[in-house]
Amino acid sequence: MDALRRMAVFAMVVDKGSMNGAARELGMTPSAVSQHISKLEQQHGVSLLHRTTRKLTLTEAGSLFYQGCADMLAAAQLAEQRLLELRDAPVGELRIAAPTGFAGALLSEALTPLLSAHSGLKLRLFFHDEMIDLVDNRIDLALRAGVLKDSSLVARHLADWPNVLCASPAYLARQPAITRPEQLSSLQWVALSDRKLGWLAFEHADGSRFTAEPDARLVSNNIVAARQFVLAGMGVAVQPEPEIRQELADGRLLRVLPEWSLPPLAIYAVTPRRDIQPAKVRYAIEALRASLCK
Repeated sequence: MDALRRMAVFAMVVDKGSMNGAARELGMTPSAVSQHISKLEQQHGVSLLHRTTRKLTLTEAGSLFYQGCADMLAAAQLAEQRLLELRDAPVGELRIAAPTGFAGALLSEALTPLLSAHSGLKLRLFFHDEMIDLVDNRIDLALRAGVLKDSSLVARHLADWPNVLCASPAYLARQPAITRPEQLSSLQWVALSDRKLGWLAFEHADGSRFTAEPDARLVSNNIVAARQFVLAGMGVAVQPEPEIRQELADGRLLRVLPEWSLPPLAIYAVTPRRDIQPAKVRYAIEALRASLCK
């Protein structure tokens, strides 16, 4: 490191044309600058500068050495500039991991304006319903839903999505009218789970509550695949409302027991634990928060 510092001092002396000028620029004394140059010459066994009372001139060796020192400084300044760009502006590659349910319009609507506004930003998306290691996969930002368990990560709450109990018109046409939550146990269920749906806590608009633990006939670890079976009339399922908004709007899915609500699904932006996040991550979090709250 001392050698690199001496090279920087030498390049500054050449750029300023004097020891005094370099000393002022570097916040050093002229004698300290002179010592750095002397040690460089001793280290390499060559004379780098011709010193006279009026000026400094480069020797042949000094001229060759200066170019390498100048290139080193330029590379260091470029590296520093790129760090500042990453800190202050959304540039570089942004790597985002998300559950497969986000693979449609949800992410594109949130992030397209950000990409359009910042031409230096690139985006790489990874869709997994299983948790992946953010550090090993060099993920800048992950979207997670529900209860978070990994305390080594930093979580920022983005939104609370309503959960909707839904089914296709074809499935509901084959059932007696569903008017009470007590009927839920007799229905065919599609679930995103390893075995059971678990306890479902329903609350009526009048404040009354009902808890059910239905068994699932069809289970998938992929919410999009599970949704396709619901659309095909294979049963009822709990789905996040923003992910099925279009299907509800065009009637391909219908709400079941619409006067009963389920606890919302919390959505988080999760990042590796760092003191300072680059601008690309900060901008993406704000873009996601603004879009996913709609």
